[in-house]
Formats: sequence, structure tokens, C-alpha cells
Amino acid sequence: MTNDIYSDSPPRGNVRKLRRSRTDRMVAGVCGGVAAVLGVEAALVRILLVAATLLGFGTGALIYLACWILMPEAD
Repeated sequence: MTNDIYSDSPPRGNVRKLRRSRTDRMVAGVCGGVAAVLGVEAALVRILLVAATLLGFGTGALIYLACWILMPEAD
């Protein structure tokens, strides 16, 4: 009998994958996908992204573009 703590298998249960949303999207679905994984409203993620873009001298926009390129679209 093996103990699950020491096994090399991945944990069982619900595993949420970070994917762009097909339904909750304004541009590419990045904020909708992040919101689904975090369990919050997509509007909140969008507001935080805009604040990061304005206060971080465009850093939020660069993060969004990187996520758009790197995140696969939901099935």
C-alpha cells in the first residue's frame, strides 16, 4: 500500500486549467479565463488589468499580450 503523500502521481480532484474563455470575452478571452480559474467575476479582473496598465506604465498590456499568445483557447 502506498501513501498518496509520497507517490509521484498528480493529485486527484478538480484541476482547473488556465485557458482563454470562448464565452466570456471582450478581446481575446484572457480575463474571462483567469477569472474562471480564480473564481471571481471577469469584470474585476478587467478592472485590475486596466489599473495595472495605467499605473504600471503599460505593464498590464504586455502581460495581456503575453497571455493572449501563450494561453490556449478553451475547448
